[in-house]
Amino acid sequence: MIRDITIGQYYPVDSIIHRLDPRVKLLGTLLYIISLFLFDSFAGYLLVIGFIGSVILASKVPLSYIFKGLKAVIFLLLFTVVFNVFFTQGDNVIGEWWIFRLTWEGLYQGAFMGIRIILLIIGSSIMTFTTTPKALTDGLETALHPLNRIKVPVHEIAMMMSIALRFIPILLEETDKIMKAQMARGADFENGSMIQKVKALLPIFIPLFVSAFRRANDLAMAMEARCYNGGTNRTKMKPLVYASRDYIGYALLGGYIALFVVLNLWFAWF
Repeated sequence: MIRDITIGQYYPVDSIIHRLDPRVKLLGTLLYIISLFLFDSFAGYLLVIGFIGSVILASKVPLSYIFKGLKAVIFLLLFTVVFNVFFTQGDNVIGEWWIFRLTWEGLYQGAFMGIRIILLIIGSSIMTFTTTPKALTDGLETALHPLNRIKVPVHEIAMMMSIALRFIPILLEETDKIMKAQMARGADFENGSMIQKVKALLPIFIPLFVSAFRRANDLAMAMEARCYNGGTNRTKMKPLVYASRDYIGYALLGGYIALFVVLNLWFAWF
């Protein structure tokens, strides 16, 4: 179960998306998420699916690996869809029972929300699949560098994000070890009701939190021992430099946004 969680992990393979500058991927992910929440039509979602599908093909990340990450949020996805289906107000009623009211508008809204969440997770995951935590940190720090003028701790924010991303696979591996140790002692995480399964997971949380705090303390002591003092006057061994493929990436993003604007204007007029 834990090994099925792929969100936040890097997938090492040689592709044009992997070689792109992290600033291009950060901007592309931001524009993708914005467009995803502004579209409200199937034609718009077809454009989004075509865009993210092209990115997936260019990234060479297997679809099975991408969809495996959706297992971690399947409960949130189902809850959101069911909530929108039964609690969206509408005039075209299909059926009613107690406080639940099923309408065609609810089905429409639930379908849109389900598609939106799936596309949001896939699009966000592609960035972490194709970008190492270090490159992602460098890209974020460089992109937000102008905020240093208004005293925003850009380097510290980027460092915290990098550490969080690095800890995801470590904590997942630690959770897997703890679960195997508990199963060897007779714990059952598969059978029983939902409440019983939740209770069975409680013994995992205490050793997991203890391990996480221990690792965080060790990391803090290691950084202090090396006289780490933030981003003041720090240099990089490999500074980010744009290549021709990055400008092509920006151009393709511009084309995507242009199509997005045209479609929105089309549906606003007609």
